[in-house]
Amino acid sequence: MAKISVLGAGSWGTALSLLLFNNGHDVTLWSALPDEVNMLREKREHASKLPGVKLPEVMEITTDLERSLKDPDVAVLAVPSPFTRSTAHQMAPYVREGQKIVNVAKGVEEKTLMTLSEIIEQEIPNADVCVLSGPSHAEEVGKGLPTTCVVSSRTRETAEYLQSIFMSPVFRVYTTPDILGVELGGALKNVIALAAGTADGLGYGDNTKAALITRGIAEIARLGVMMGAKAETFYGLSGIGDLIVTCASVHSRNRKAGYLMGKGYTMDEAMAEVKMVVEGVYSAKAAKGLSEKYEVEMPIINEVNKVLFEGKPASEAVMDLMLRDKKVETPMLPWED
Repeated sequence: MAKISVLGAGSWGTALSLLLFNNGHDVTLWSALPDEVNMLREKREHASKLPGVKLPEVMEITTDLERSLKDPDVAVLAVPSPFTRSTAHQMAPYVREGQKIVNVAKGVEEKTLMTLSEIIEQEIPNADVCVLSGPSHAEEVGKGLPTTCVVSSRTRETAEYLQSIFMSPVFRVYTTPDILGVELGGALKNVIALAAGTADGLGYGDNTKAALITRGIAEIARLGVMMGAKAETFYGLSGIGDLIVTCASVHSRNRKAGYLMGKGYTMDEAMAEVKMVVEGVYSAKAAKGLSEKYEVEMPIINEVNKVLFEGKPASEAVMDLMLRDKKVETPMLPWED
């Protein structure tokens, strides 16, 4: 049995805290929001974000950050990506040397273009920062539906330890050393999912969505490899796996926000309707910034930014993607003649 603190009591943090508790671990769930903690203590479920998923009475739920970080074996950081830096900064005074921190949020910081693990390492340099990602909607993990993810860390030993912590009959975990690839796949797929949702809202079909998914992963992989990640990672769970589920699932807040924009909502109206953090909106500018920094062509990312921040009609963005210059799909493959 391990002592685990889950920091962030939204849908994903709540679902993971239950998973880890059911795995036999001693789990503490922390939130910075007193009203959220009071609601969870009283109802033992997150009524607005994860209804019907009951937390055990013996699980501690608290706003006391120092108490939550008192010698846990593992700290799981599950706050939305825009709050990763501020939360890590608050955590820093209480984190011991070598503390394992598993980031489970997905995003890239707009101003610095840093991944979330890089942010945590900057704010808490004495921590051992790891990442868990993959196609894993909280609504399904909370209900115990079969799910598969990947965990990444600097060492094989740590990755295998975390694999044993999270793995269960309904939650299968793989390992990889490619932290950067795992994080980029998890963050940038949210931007592509906005495009997929927008296409749904415009009334386009499965052909359109398949095109966005396949060309979207090509864009993400091109950037990732240029940044030093491994191409294989993007064709695994945290790449194409997460992209498929986020583009297609009714649980996807990014797809839903895109769908509403396809129906004519503004970005702000769509985010207000979703009522949860739409990570893709926060990652879109960062993705464009990375494409410019590394001089990587990312046409879908570019058009999503125009729709989000420049008022470009979504139907016009799709048309501009379709009318781009002729391309070869696999430029790395030689012709015989």
